[in-house]
Amino acid sequence: MGRRYDHVDVRVRSLNKVREFYRTILPALGFTHKVDLDGWLQFEAADHVEAREFFGVTESASHVPNECRIAFWAESTNEVDRLADIVIRAGARNVEGPGYDEGLGYYAVFFEDPDGNHLEICHREEGSR
Repeated sequence: MGRRYDHVDVRVRSLNKVREFYRTILPALGFTHKVDLDGWLQFEAADHVEAREFFGVTESASHVPNECRIAFWAESTNEVDRLADIVIRAGARNVEGPGYDEGLGYYAVFFEDPDGNHLEICHREEGSR
């Protein structure tokens, strides 16, 4: 089957408010190819030759953050720790972790972007659910 998703579009009230945050964290998460589109902040995963997964952020003046969460995969707990440091320095809000969900083999850091959208970076040990 190959790819499981094509892209993620996140809405924010103000691109100016989140621009530096996403410009910092998306390349660290593997979205290293910046795409210039009017009204969007967009980065593609540059490890694919043809179609690329991408993460886009655009403005919606009436956007209200909700309980939806986007979780990014990390290859190890050390990678979660490294990325947690980056998101904190980038201005993440309401940071929880990084740490283990006891008994589940699930290591993660939870945080919000400057507009309040919920994000996460996680690693699951082999055999965990």
